[in-house]
Amino acid sequence: MVDVNGVRLHIAEQGEGPLVVLLHGFPESWHSWHHQFGPLADAGFRVVAPDQRGYGRSDHPEDVDAYTILHLVGDVVGLVQALGEEKAYVVGHDWGAPVAWHTALLRPDMVLGVAGLSVPPPIRGTEPPLAAMDKRFGGRFYWNYFNRPGVADAEFARDVRTTLRKFFYMASGSAGHADEVAQPLINPGQGWLETMEDPEVLPEWFSEDDLDALTESFSQGFTGALNWYRNLDRNWELTAPWHGAVVTRPALYVYGDRDLVPAFPGTPELIEKLPGLMPSLWRKPLELAGCGHWTQQERPDEVNAALIEFLKACS
Repeated sequence: MVDVNGVRLHIAEQGEGPLVVLLHGFPESWHSWHHQFGPLADAGFRVVAPDQRGYGRSDHPEDVDAYTILHLVGDVVGLVQALGEEKAYVVGHDWGAPVAWHTALLRPDMVLGVAGLSVPPPIRGTEPPLAAMDKRFGGRFYWNYFNRPGVADAEFARDVRTTLRKFFYMASGSAGHADEVAQPLINPGQGWLETMEDPEVLPEWFSEDDLDALTESFSQGFTGALNWYRNLDRNWELTAPWHGAVVTRPALYVYGDRDLVPAFPGTPELIEKLPGLMPSLWRKPLELAGCGHWTQQERPDEVNAALIEFLKACS
């Protein structure tokens, strides 16, 4: 347990050497990186993965406003310093990716290199994201559903294990998506879970032990995690000073071709333009064929190889 930025964070740690901070996404925990600890440590790095605020054994502030991108970046900065380091490599998946990208954007002096899985680097749009998605999808986009106070919280907490089992199967490359990944929309009057398939058998990369660990980490419910989404428009307002800014630290982007996030409106076009927008991008974005949303868990060998090559190239 480490005290940083006004909260207490639970961390897992392995290895010695330059610090690599691994930031999980939704609905996950530090455990989502369990395939990365050994290989990165063996490659000569000190690997630390926190349960981010609102998750797992870390603190769950009650105030929705305590989950802005500035708080989350502050947690990373505080964690690096609390671990006795001045600089670190920062790697994030899903929601952890925007935290990693923004850490590199706001504190480039502390970031040796940054990698994002699933979610591409932040190119700030011209309108608040919740409002934009509300307009495009008539309030059906899952971000908007998550912003209804207490609604998704109650739905997901009703049966935590089933919620997580459905989520992990639905967004995986194992779910047999068609060539075009569907947008994550919720019909009026419905919850999200009732439209998700409940698999009889888990994907081979996601064991019952993995599901047990994840289920335990949500024993306090989902509200803290959902509060991240409830700050999307506020984050857009807070990052106005960095409009048009790009990440200048060495950067790696990895995503799956069956991942729902890179298929969000406008994102395929952004990914195509990234090499021109970000001169610091290390090679071109790495696309993993047949991989869904859970990048580092579905394809650990390829992700580990890419991360180790990138981190050593930055050293």
